[in-house]
Amino acid sequence: MTAIALFGAGGKMGYRLATNLKGSRFAVRHVEVSEAGQQRLKTWLGIDCVAPEAALDGAEVVILAVPDTLIGKVSAGIASALKPGTMVIALDAAAPFAGHLPERADLTYFVTHPCHPPIFNDETELAARNDHFGGIAAKQHIVNALMQGPESAYALGEEIAKVIWAPVMRSHRVTVEQMALLEPGLSETVCATLLDVMREAMDEVVARGVPPEAARDFLLGHMNVLGAVIFKEVEGVFSDACNKAIAFGKPALMQPDWKRVFEPQEIADSIRRIT
Repeated sequence: MTAIALFGAGGKMGYRLATNLKGSRFAVRHVEVSEAGQQRLKTWLGIDCVAPEAALDGAEVVILAVPDTLIGKVSAGIASALKPGTMVIALDAAAPFAGHLPERADLTYFVTHPCHPPIFNDETELAARNDHFGGIAAKQHIVNALMQGPESAYALGEEIAKVIWAPVMRSHRVTVEQMALLEPGLSETVCATLLDVMREAMDEVVARGVPPEAARDFLLGHMNVLGAVIFKEVEGVFSDACNKAIAFGKPALMQPDWKRVFEPQEIADSIRRIT
């Protein structure tokens, strides 16, 4: 069995991974510094945590399920205990992109991140429909990057990724730089921001007298049908009135140079703020 040292095993993300790794072909050593996290693993999963030194002894893979701001500190603290050829898995591109992993050419660095369950899906079970994050019951896609290491290592990294994010549909291979364009660029800087603006817009029409439930139902319903057309989930076109509203609304809402958020320096600056 491939030995995995899971750091941050009792945290929000680590607990998800520990749950999915349990019963897999991987022998997992769980590391968690907080007493609350240790108790959570023991109570709900029957898992006992071990000291970092014990977890790393003979480990072939290390998963860093810790916050972006701690990746550098944690990885630097264990670097001397990692034997050549060890695979270090990060769950987000930010810290690796920013250079927070140790400069060890003899280590393999693999980055994986979930796409999360898509809005348009075929889920019918309640547990899956309510699994908005993924990794519990709802199917999702994932992205992976082999940042450094032998090409042969990609298969192992992807296998682990498919276990920790299960159930998985498509597994996409990208570069770390492309993953940084996806997040924070596409998913957070653009998507999260515009969704936040839509929520503010909903609150604004409520403030102007529209009943709250009516505003929410109207917006979410239109997000569904408009999104289906825009992202080619269905064949369809907008009405002339809708197209005219878009032609007026886009310059009113968006700066002409808004796509600069994807420029390399802007991505680097965003990641620096995150990490």
